[in-house]
Order: sequence, then C-alpha cells, then structure tokens
Amino acid sequence: MKILKDYNLKDLNTFGVDVKAKFFTEINNEEDLAELFVQEEFKNNQRIFLGGGSNILFTKDFDGMVVLNKLKGIEIAKEDFENVWVRSFGGEFWQDLVTFIVNNGYWGIENLAFIPGTVGATPIQNIGAYGVELKDILENVEAFEVETGKNKIFSREECELGYRDSVFKNKLKGKYFISAITLKLSKIPKPNLSYKILKEYLEKPASSADGNKIKINSPKDISDAVTFIRQNKLPNPKIIGNAGSFFKNVFVSKEQLSNLLKVFPKMPYFEEDKVIKIPAGWLIEQCEWKGYKVGNVGVYEKQALVLVNYGGATGGEIVDLSNKIIKSVKEKFGLELIPEVNIV
Repeated sequence: MKILKDYNLKDLNTFGVDVKAKFFTEINNEEDLAELFVQEEFKNNQRIFLGGGSNILFTKDFDGMVVLNKLKGIEIAKEDFENVWVRSFGGEFWQDLVTFIVNNGYWGIENLAFIPGTVGATPIQNIGAYGVELKDILENVEAFEVETGKNKIFSREECELGYRDSVFKNKLKGKYFISAITLKLSKIPKPNLSYKILKEYLEKPASSADGNKIKINSPKDISDAVTFIRQNKLPNPKIIGNAGSFFKNVFVSKEQLSNLLKVFPKMPYFEEDKVIKIPAGWLIEQCEWKGYKVGNVGVYEKQALVLVNYGGATGGEIVDLSNKIIKSVKEKFGLELIPEVNIV
C-alpha cells in the first residue's frame, strides 16, 4: 500500500473540481485495510472514503487523508427456489452490479440502473430511483470500524435507512469503511412500475411517433428503459461536471400540501410510505433556474435538479449557486431545499 502526498482529486470527483488531498491511498484488498488502520497518516488526520466520487463536492483542498475503495468482486452467496443473495465488494461500480444481476434474470435492482458511483457508497445514501430504494433489496452491509479495524456485519435494520439517509451519514459518519454489501433478489418476476414516468415510457403505444410499447419479459427490459430515461435527462459527468441530483425532494405534511395547492394548484406531489414529497426539480424550475448559467457553473437545461461545472469552476462557486437556489425556493414557496450532495 502506497501513501501519496498532495494528490490531485480532479479525476476522482464527478464535479471535476480541481483540489488536492494532503494524503491519498487506494485499498485493493483487505490486507491493505489492515495496514491502513495502523498508519500514522490515517490515525492522526481527518479522512474521507471515496468510491466513484459522484456524491461529493469539494470546496477546498482536503487537509487529511482520502482513501479510495477499489475492492472488487461479485458472487452469488446463496440461493433458494424463490430468491438469490448476491454479495458485492464496495469498490465495484454500481452499474456493473446491476448488469450482473439483470443479466442473470434476477428481479429487484432493475429500477436502480445507471446510478453513478460505487457499491460501497449506496447504503450510505440509501440510493433510490423510479419507485425503488436500496433498502428494498439490502440484506446486510459489511464494514470495518476505523478505530479498531474490527469487521462488523450490519443488518438492514441496523443501517437505519431513510430517504437518502442512513446511520452511516449520521451517528456513524466516518467511523466505518464499507467493504461489501449483500442484496436479496427475486427469481420470481416482480416488475415495479409504480413510478409514473417509467410506466408511461414502457406503455407508450407503438403507433405514436416515439412509441415503444415494451413488453416486459425480463428485468433487463426495465433496466434498459431506466437507463434510456436517465441518459436523456442527465448530463454525462465525463463531459459536463456534475453529481446528479443536487437536492433532495421536499417532505411536507398534509396540511402544508393543502395550503400550497391553494396557491399553486398545479404543484406536483407524490405519497410514498405515508410520506408526501414535492419534487425539488419542479420547485427549482418554477423559480426559473433551469438552464441558468453564470461563469463556469449553471443549472442543467434538461433537469433543474442538476448543478453543473462547465469547466474550471471551484466548489465554492457551485455552493454559492446552490445557496441562491435555496433562498429563491424558500422565498417563493416557503420550503427548504436540502442538498443531497456531501459538501466538504
């Protein structure tokens, strides 16, 4: 294991912000982990664990150690007549895991296709898309306690998964290195078409100009549809720096919703697990930020939830833009936008 100094992180964060880490190392196996925990540079400095760098915004050089998770491997841990348990190391790219699972015909993960980042980051964020969250298929999380180096297996319940939230973002933030996760998938077809956009795309009549009328024969049919939708509304971070959705959707009470609809009758909302959410992208768009550009930063023209670095932007410039958006939404709707991205 090598520890590097003043390491440039521009290529390791999807915003493409040009910053450096005081110390940097890669973890390629569990022997590296054991060695890492006793290093003075690790013990005596603040640290950040990186995967795909797709949910982080650096606002300055990091005065500590950045640890890149490159643990690889996917395997079928066990199976029975109805289910299969798939274990993946944290350094695998999430989409590679999705591809492995849907190509084997297992159901449950297909709605989460084409989400950037690595497997190890997914339980921290409890990733979700198109009516499905990681908590719906997560069996357990394997992690090493950074202070002791001891391995612990967290059950799904112990992960305390919420909307883009988990125990690893709160009381255990920075205290564990996630090495692997196990997912429970179904061998029995269980397509989830609860999300309106996905359902409409799949069921659009073939007679229409852009129709497809896709018959769902496998989970790959759904994952392909999700991938197509995401590719058409989100910018490729290799071309335009971004971290996907920058803000969380907004939770409101029934009373708040009722009052809002009196003033904004066309306001969209959806109820999930007895929680009412207002799409943050719609709120931002109504404040006329969609397509906005100033200097090197802006709001993506096809999706108001996405803040972008057109090249050369600092993390501070992106934060300044996000704060202006938060302020305008608060003034117009009385609602507070909360960043989904981890700002460092």
